[in-house]
Amino acid sequence: MTAEMVAPAWMHEQITAEQYDSWSEEQCAGIEIVDGMVVVGPSASKRHNRLARILANALEDAAGPDWNADTDFDVRLQDVPLTNRRTDVVVYRAETIDVTPTRPEHVLLVAEVVSPGSETTDRVVKVDQYAKAGIAFYWRIEQAATGVPLVYTYVLDPATRTYREGDVFTGVVKVAAPFPVRVDLGQL
Repeated sequence: MTAEMVAPAWMHEQITAEQYDSWSEEQCAGIEIVDGMVVVGPSASKRHNRLARILANALEDAAGPDWNADTDFDVRLQDVPLTNRRTDVVVYRAETIDVTPTRPEHVLLVAEVVSPGSETTDRVVKVDQYAKAGIAFYWRIEQAATGVPLVYTYVLDPATRTYREGDVFTGVVKVAAPFPVRVDLGQL
């Protein structure tokens, strides 16, 4: 069986921003573009999706009218070569809700829920990409065997475009800046 039999030809060629922008929602669902190449990740589990939704809802409630929080959301990190990440949770400026694509300057925080198959990408690759893009805050949520998630927070150092490690939270996230957040992720 050849790769072409498993995946369409467009998944084996470098994709431009213009090509990606012309695709349907169905073509874009469940994929990311990294350095112009389509990357297909494993399907998220119910636990993963629930955790992302709980976090997005809490962030939305805490953020106030100037910020929105959504799940399964595309952020265009760069145009050439195209890098378009589909984040688990993103907090972005409310005034940019109709601006497409969403760019790093619209984004305050990105959160990724680590799943089997995404460990290295979420722990290393995305941290570097989001920092280089200038996104102020990155949260990585680990689904611990105990059922109580661990939340690792990172804060951007704008001078070096790298993240410094912030606090680690177990089950309940309490953050004061840039807006107060208390998220009880509890036992999932």
